[in-house]
Formats: sequence, C-alpha cells, structure tokens
Amino acid sequence: MDLAGFEQLLIWFQLLVTQRQLSILSPMSLTVKPAHHRHSGGARSGKPTSSTKRDWTQIYAIYGMEQWQTLLFLLFHAFLFSALSVLFLLYFHPICHFIDAYFLFHGGGGARFAAGFTGCVMALSALCLFFAAGNFLYSSVGLRHEMAQRMVNYVNDWSSVKVALDIGCGRGILLNAVATQLKKTGSSGRVVGLDRSKRTTLSTLRTANMEGVGEYVTCREGDVRSLPFGDNYFDVVVSAVFVHTVGKEYGHKTVEAAAERMRVLGEMVRVLKPGGIGVVWDLVHVPEYVRRLQELKMEDIMVSERVTAFMVSSHIVSFRKPSQHIVGLSEVRLDWRC
Repeated sequence: MDLAGFEQLLIWFQLLVTQRQLSILSPMSLTVKPAHHRHSGGARSGKPTSSTKRDWTQIYAIYGMEQWQTLLFLLFHAFLFSALSVLFLLYFHPICHFIDAYFLFHGGGGARFAAGFTGCVMALSALCLFFAAGNFLYSSVGLRHEMAQRMVNYVNDWSSVKVALDIGCGRGILLNAVATQLKKTGSSGRVVGLDRSKRTTLSTLRTANMEGVGEYVTCREGDVRSLPFGDNYFDVVVSAVFVHTVGKEYGHKTVEAAAERMRVLGEMVRVLKPGGIGVVWDLVHVPEYVRRLQELKMEDIMVSERVTAFMVSSHIVSFRKPSQHIVGLSEVRLDWRC
C-alpha cells in the first residue's frame, strides 16, 4: 500500500472513531435566572442540516490546514518508530547478541527481554503517533467545519443580525459559515474577522470569495486582548479553538495565561450589544470560561457535551448578554458530563 492509500485508510479510521463522539454533541441546558432563551431554537439540537455537510477533501481544497508542520512532525516520527520496530523484528537475534555483548546481560534471557520490550514500545509509539496525526488532521479540517455549522445553529434568527464578529478567524471556516447564514436569510448584515496576522486576514478574504460570501465579510488585524471596537457594537460574537492560545507565552497553566484568557472573554462581553449572543468553542479551559461568564452576569449559559479535538477535550459555550444590568449573582447549574 502506498503512502496516499495509507493516509486515506487512516482518515477513514479516524472518521469512524469520531463519528460517535460528534453524534452526541448537543448542548446541555444550564439553568440561568433570569433567562428567556432567545438563542434556544436551533441551538437545542446543535446539528447541521444535510445541506451543510461537505466532504473533507473539498474543505481542505479551499482552506488548507493551519499548523501543517505539526502534522508532518507527527507523521515523520510515526514512520520512524514504525521502521525501527520492523528492524527490531527482522533483526531480533543480532540485536539480542549485541545487547548481550555490550550490556553484560550474560544470558538468562535479559537481552531478549530488553530487545523485545524496546521493539514493542516503538511499535506502540508508532500506533499512538499515527492516531494523533489522524486526529490532528481531522480536527483541523473536517471536525472544524462540522463544529462551525453547529456553532451558527446557536443563533436562532440570523436575519436580525446586523454585524457579527469572529475572534481569531484564522483561514475563515467559522467566519464563512456565519457569512453563509447571513446570505441565506437575506440579511444585510456583515461579519468581521479579527486575527493577529495580516497575512492570515488576506488569506481569509480569498476563502470568502471562493465560498461566494465575500460581500458579507470584512477582515481586520488586531489584538484580541484589546478589541478595536466600541462598546455594545456586535449582535453576535463567535470564536473557535482560539481563546486557549492567548497568553501561551506565559505557559498554558500559569496564572498570567489564565488572566489573559479572561481578558479576552471580558472584551467579548464588552463589544456585545445587550441581548447579543456569544458562542465559543475551545479546548481544555471551558470550565474557567463558564465561571468567568457567571461573574460577568451573563444569561442563558449553555455548555455542550465533550468532543475530542486535537487529542484533548473541547466544549461549546454559548451565552446571552443581559438586556439590563443585573445586581447579584445569577443562579447557574452546570450539568457537566465528560
């Protein structure tokens, strides 16, 4: 089997593994008072319609893949460990003699055990690396598109949306999903994509034109920790697998990094209009996002069940900014099921 055929087989296997995880991804209700569930509607199911499903190769042809160096790194080491494990299998006896001669095992089966154990570890490492590469590839392309379709379903009425914001828009999978919803509903609104790199924003505009929604999309370069927009500006704010990257220069588990992520959430709330909807899909740190949103007195907080992305757990969090300022803590029940 050639390399292309093996990669197709790997992706097919990964699709089977993730199918069950994705099939159960539906937002769980979090009781929030006061709450009117303006964004309940499509958000209850959170599942894209059949018209939104696309082959992952089509998605890749338009958007490519971010952080492709990571995929190459995983595949290189997977093939390396595979080759080493095969060598240990083919030359098992010479390797045993070498270990026996240079590491002074002097019989007793110690050399055979060492060679066999090393070969098994290499083979298992190769399998794990292949699985990680497959998960990374699918998470970057197929799963990301799938989750973008689920995220836009959290907003019940796109026709009333005049301006939306995608924080950390990247190559524009979520950004274009929002623009597509605006186009379908005949809205005159626009969606703004914000990213830290000017090169990325130019690439995002190209993908928007390829998707036929270029007239609905605007891209800007800016700092997500200090959004270049006024208060109460957007009807909808979304973000996909981005917030966890903010503050990574401090280390993901440091207090400084957590403070930077909370700062981004605060900026999201600041630029949302009263009654506006926020939807965030992110990795690992979702519980701290929920706590922060509760502190900010957000309403209708909803958290999806877990889905594995990039080899870690991820959740979608949605919320609504109160139409009026609320004094005191809101009541929140988190029905986590991980």
